[in-house]
Amino acid sequence: MIDLEKKMQSAIDHFEKELNSLRTSRANPSMLENLFVDAYDSKTPINQLGNISVPDASTLTIQVWDNSLVKSIENAILDSNLGINPQIDGSLIRLPIPKLSEERRNELSKIASEFSENSKVTIRNIRREFIDAQKKQKKESNISEDELKKNIDNIQKITDENIERIEKILEIKKSDILKV
Repeated sequence: MIDLEKKMQSAIDHFEKELNSLRTSRANPSMLENLFVDAYDSKTPINQLGNISVPDASTLTIQVWDNSLVKSIENAILDSNLGINPQIDGSLIRLPIPKLSEERRNELSKIASEFSENSKVTIRNIRREFIDAQKKQKKESNISEDELKKNIDNIQKITDENIERIEKILEIKKSDILKV
């Protein structure tokens, strides 16, 4: 059951990481986490090319370490779906976070719900995998019928708890997105 909980926890961690990449009206360095820049002949995460900081609630700044990469970073930000226009000041890139329109907030809320559904499907697939393993144990006469029933009930309980956690995380994120 420890493996089951670990696998489900990693699915929830992945879900949280996906949610963090969604933009709310507040500046958050994790918005740039999934952003890769063409640098040094490879795709490099933006956080490995400069210091990312949050000087105020509606601005992110990137202090670029190598001035030759400023243009590449700017292009990566413009090409992303963040909807942010970078302002270049030497080796400093300012990212003013615009307020979200009602339409964009609803769109982000739907995307968050999709992430939630995908995570629930992953959790259910993990459940099925573990139940199948228990049934195989029973078939090979390694466990009794009662143990099988008890284990399946336990797997279901852990699954329900994790799906509930996903729901709570989604509700918090949605209220964050919809808050003006």
